Amino acid sequence: MDGTPLRRLSETTWVVRRPGWHIHDEEVDRRLPATVRAARPTLVFPSIHRSERMVASLTVHPLGNPGASNDMGGRPRSLVPTDPERMVTTLRRLEEQCRPLNLPATYEATHHGPLVELPAFFVEVGSGERTDPSPEAIRILADVIPKIEASSGDRVALGVGGGHYVPHFTELALERRWAFGHLLSRHALEEIDRPTTEKAYALSPRAEGVVYSRARDTDLPALQGVGPRLRDQDAPPRERSVGGPPTGVARSASGT
Repeated sequence: MDGTPLRRLSETTWVVRRPGWHIHDEEVDRRLPATVRAARPTLVFPSIHRSERMVASLTVHPLGNPGASNDMGGRPRSLVPTDPERMVTTLRRLEEQCRPLNLPATYEATHHGPLVELPAFFVEVGSGERTDPSPEAIRILADVIPKIEASSGDRVALGVGGGHYVPHFTELALERRWAFGHLLSRHALEEIDRPTTEKAYALSPRAEGVVYSRARDTDLPALQGVGPRLRDQDAPPRERSVGGPPTGVARSASGT
């Protein structure tokens, strides 16, 4: 790939290292070998970000810009195909491993590039007050990424509303059998248009409808008729081991 070898990380995972900022590595999937690209693999971007409110966390999020800005890569009002089942598996495994460290694992809303045609998502370490990520968090990422697989038995939906870290949808994914594709934050709803909400739904494969974090968002014109409204309890509870920290510790944070 541009002279750089793809290396096997596990039976199901290859890894490639490229120079430059990955959020601006537009159409990087087109540079993959044709045989790899034809299989339509899911692209996973490991990354690091600094939380503006200094809250350390591990995060998972889809790619794209729901609004008119593309300050952090991608194109305005352009979204990337998601992989809801692999994203939710990643979130759950991160959360399980983070508990002993009292470190939250959470979704983030759709908010930056690069723009690619293959399904993709970011897995990030939020470094909080540290100038560099903790070795423990890096170890967790290194352990989880080669083992990412698609979940089964989850209902897929588009998630609408909530803050940057969409805590409501994180809790639903951990406590119930929900897997989310695109996640449109309340901030994104301020400038989103109907074609973009339709894209968000279409690029959330196997989505059965829309789950809202608050009822009044259902009245937004850009969301009318995009998909049937689903309620939190429309997915069954999920068995989950007890003793982990509450996910809500990241609720007030914001990051990139």
